[in-house]
Amino acid sequence: MTSISEILAHNKKFVENKDYEAYLTNKYPDKKMAILTCMDTRLVELLPKAMNLRNGDAKIIKNAGAILTQPFGSAMRSILVAIYEMGAQEVFVVGHHGCGMTKLDTEGMVGKIRERGIDETVLTTLENSGIRMERFLRGFESVEEGVLHSIKIIRNHPLLPPDIPVHGFIMDPTTGALELLVDGFKEIERDQESY
Repeated sequence: MTSISEILAHNKKFVENKDYEAYLTNKYPDKKMAILTCMDTRLVELLPKAMNLRNGDAKIIKNAGAILTQPFGSAMRSILVAIYEMGAQEVFVVGHHGCGMTKLDTEGMVGKIRERGIDETVLTTLENSGIRMERFLRGFESVEEGVLHSIKIIRNHPLLPPDIPVHGFIMDPTTGALELLVDGFKEIERDQESY
């Protein structure tokens, strides 16, 4: 049985048994939060449980490393939509120890791209178009650096309301323990005091 047939068989029973009823909610986050986190498989169920989140509580945006690579990319757009259209009032950036984006081997990944059959002319064309693999596939030196980098992009975004706190956490992917790296409320207070 393929993964597609397994999923479809399960889904049919899920719908027939009305198992979905346990997850009914609307599109607005009840806890008025948007979370940018990593796509790591260990966090799929652990992160919501460790943060006491249920279905419908938060807008959760996932990508590799919880990294914003540019201020006008899809992850930042999702954060802004969560704020302006869905009523989110806080943003959380949650990285985790043991992240695969820590010291990502860009050259090794490009080698794997070649091994999987991507023609060298494609890579050359991308490079000639200004897409640098070492930048596009860049990770970070430490999870702290990654979280702080994303927070900086969010906090300095020209479309972010100044009253939206941006918090930073690092999670233990085994225990779910959270370490507060940045308290967004204190950052807002500091900004207001400096005026």
